[in-house]
Amino acid sequence: MPDRMSQPSRAVIFFCKVNGIDYEEIKVHISKGQHLTPEFAEINPMKQLPAIADGRFKLFERYPADVFKRSKIHSVLDWHHSNLRRGAAPYVFNTTIAPILGRPLNPQVAAEAEIILSSSLSKLESFWLKGNGRFLLGGNQPSIADLSLVCELMQLEVLDEKDRTRLLGPHKKVQQWIENTRNATSPHFDEVHRVIMLAKERQQHQRLKAAKNEGGSNMKRPLVSRM
Repeated sequence: MPDRMSQPSRAVIFFCKVNGIDYEEIKVHISKGQHLTPEFAEINPMKQLPAIADGRFKLFERYPADVFKRSKIHSVLDWHHSNLRRGAAPYVFNTTIAPILGRPLNPQVAAEAEIILSSSLSKLESFWLKGNGRFLLGGNQPSIADLSLVCELMQLEVLDEKDRTRLLGPHKKVQQWIENTRNATSPHFDEVHRVIMLAKERQQHQRLKAAKNEGGSNMKRPLVSRM
C-alpha cells in the first residue's frame, strides 16, 4: 500500500519490479491523509508507508535474521536511515514539498537538514562508493541497498535546479552511481520514479510562472523622482 511520492514506498515497488515479484499496488495518498485513517491503522498501526497485506498477513517492517550474509547491506541501510534520510527528506520537504501539503516552509529545519545531507553525500562518495565497483560496497550488481538509497536521492529532482546542482555537483561518483543504477534496472527505474519527474515538471512550471509574475510586477512599479 504505497504512495510513490514516499521514498520507502518507491524502494519496495522498485525491488519488486527488478526481481519480478507479482504484487497489487493499492494507492494510499499521503497528501489526503489516507494513511491516518482507522482502516489503514488496522494494517499498519504506525500509520506509515509502505505496508504489505497478503490475506490475514500484514507486514509493515521487517529485519532479516540472516545477519552474517547480509550484514554489509544492513550496515548501509542502517546508515541510510540514520544519516542520508535525515538530511534529504526534511530538506526537500521544507524547501519544496510543504506548501503542496498545506504546510509552511521551515527555513531553519531546511538549513539543518542541508548540513546532514551534504555530509551524507560526502560519506556516500568517499566510503560507501569507494573501490572500483559500480555499486555500493564495491558490487557489480545493484542490491536492495542501492535501490533504497537511489530512491532517496531521486527526490532531489523536485528541487530548484541550482540547488540540486549545488548539492550533487561536487559528488561525481554519486552521480555516476545513480546512472549505473538507472541503466542496470531499466526500464523499472524510470517507471518507478515517473511520479517524481512529473512533480519536477510541475515545480518548474510554477517557478517560471512566479518569475514571470514577479518580472511583470517590477515593470509596473512607478518611477519615483529624486528631484
